[in-house]
Amino acid sequence: MQKLRVGVMRGGLGSEYHVSLRTGGNVLSALPSDKYETHDILITNAGEWHIDGRPTSPAKLAQHVDIVFNALHGEFGEDGKVQKILELFNIPYTGSTAMPSAIGMNKDLAKKYFSSVGIRVPRGLVVSRGEEVSEVVARVGSEIKAPYVVKPLSGGSSVGLSLAHTDRDLVYAIERALAYSEKAMIEEYVRGREVTVGVVDSSEGVGSYATPALEILLPEGKLFEYDQKYRNLTHPVGPARMSDAERRALEESALRAHAHLGARHYARYDFIMTDDGPCLLEVNTLPGLTDTSLLMKSLALNGLTLPEFVDYVLTLALQKK
Repeated sequence: MQKLRVGVMRGGLGSEYHVSLRTGGNVLSALPSDKYETHDILITNAGEWHIDGRPTSPAKLAQHVDIVFNALHGEFGEDGKVQKILELFNIPYTGSTAMPSAIGMNKDLAKKYFSSVGIRVPRGLVVSRGEEVSEVVARVGSEIKAPYVVKPLSGGSSVGLSLAHTDRDLVYAIERALAYSEKAMIEEYVRGREVTVGVVDSSEGVGSYATPALEILLPEGKLFEYDQKYRNLTHPVGPARMSDAERRALEESALRAHAHLGARHYARYDFIMTDDGPCLLEVNTLPGLTDTSLLMKSLALNGLTLPEFVDYVLTLALQKK
């Protein structure tokens, strides 16, 4: 029996290049050699495509692979661009299609999308490069109370994320976020417990299920930043502490967000659990699959390993679900 040829796409153009290398490397290692013929598809920061160390192009991929496991993160890989390329050449791939990816990547657009179906999101506004900083600070102060959470409008892995308590902090945070993106999101700091939950599609083709919720165990006023996610040896994460009613509300919000967005195969949703219920911060349509990634920690609580999960996701993609 001929093996399925799986190309694992990793690297990419943005600030999450190295995280994607780790995710893709893990996926390559997880694919059983007795079932799959694996190929390493690397996209460099300069936009050059390689397969198994040799230069290639998107048009030539179909000659070498039957399906692509998309292990890219952030710019180009998670914003709908690479999805359109793969669709142009009729190459099946894992993860959400172009439109949900593009919406999920734009934090302002995603918030409006979720808010339209009654999902609570933080109040916020968008600032662009070139705007007068003093005017932005004045506008923020008139619409939102300090402290403020500032982050690039597009991106993930908490790259460029800051918490600002004063106007001076806010100026620095805006400049930092705009170093990673043309626009930045400034939001109210929502007080509560930060939790994250994965959503995975059902193999039956109808509906999805939520993975066990994790809680980010940080002191109030601290943010779960890039270094804590990927560089620290210890990670302040554990099973979420919540009542059955809170858990039902959280899972219902995540499943509704997933369905309304039209996300596919798997995604992760980050919330703040407040006294008034869950508040959705953002969606990650291609969450990391590294050893320290939150989705993998959540799946592990259900006893699911990376090889099992990767095989399951490929099955969904082949079923065109």
